Amino acid sequence: MANTALPAFFRRLWRLPTDPPSRGRKSTLDVDVVVDTAIRLADRDGLEAATLPKVAKELNVTAMSLYRHIGSKHELLLLMMDAASEPPPAGQVASGWREGLRLWAHDLWFLYQKRPWLPQVPVYRAPSGPHQMAWLERGFSQLASTKLTSKEVLAALTLLSGFVRHSALLQRELEEGRESGQDQAESEREYGEALNFVISNEQFPHISTMFTSEALGADPDQDDDLNHDFIDGLELILDGLAVRIDNASQP
Repeated sequence: MANTALPAFFRRLWRLPTDPPSRGRKSTLDVDVVVDTAIRLADRDGLEAATLPKVAKELNVTAMSLYRHIGSKHELLLLMMDAASEPPPAGQVASGWREGLRLWAHDLWFLYQKRPWLPQVPVYRAPSGPHQMAWLERGFSQLASTKLTSKEVLAALTLLSGFVRHSALLQRELEEGRESGQDQAESEREYGEALNFVISNEQFPHISTMFTSEALGADPDQDDDLNHDFIDGLELILDGLAVRIDNASQP
C-alpha cells in the first residue's frame, strides 16, 4: 500500500508524514508532544485528566489547534494506548511456549499496574500501532513452534490479553471498593464470613461447598506482586491451550 493511501490516523500512529512541509515558522506542536503530554496527565491524575481541552491547557494552546495533530478524542486515546504500551526489554529466554506466554502475560499485567489507566481505555479498534504490534509479535513467537494455525494463535492471544486486561480492571475496582488499609485477603475473609450467615446448603449447595473449601484467600506461596485470582485464571487458560496444542500435534 502506498503511503498516500494510508488513512491519516495510521500515518499519525506510525509517525509517518501527514502533510507536505510548509514554509515559515515551524510549529512547536506535533503528534509526539500532544500524546506525551496526555500520557503524563493520565499517569498523574488518571484517564479522565487526558482530555483534549486539558491537554491544550497544559500546553498553553487552544483546543482547536490540537486537531491538526489529533483527529478526535477517540484517536487521542488510541495514540496514547499504543505509545504507553512500550514493550519491556528482552530478558529471560523462556524454556517453552507455556513459560513464554506466562512471562508475556505477567509483563502485560505489570504494565497495567504501572499505568492503571491503560486497561480503562475503550477498545475502539483492533491493535494497530507499532508497540501493540511488538506485543503481538512477541506472543506469536512463543507459539511459533506449535502446530496451531495462525487463526488459533491469534484467538489464544486475544483471549489472554483480554483476560489480563479484565483482571487488572477488576483488581482496581475491588481495591477502590475496600475499606482504607484493608488488603484483598482480609476483604475476602469478611466477604465469606458475611455470606456464611445467609447461604444455606439446601438452597445453594455448590456455593456452600465453595465457602467451606477455602477457595477464597491468597496462596502464601504465590508472588505478592501478582494477584492470586489472576495467577489461577492464567494457569487455567494455559491448561486449556495445552490441550489444544497437544491435539494439533496428533497425526
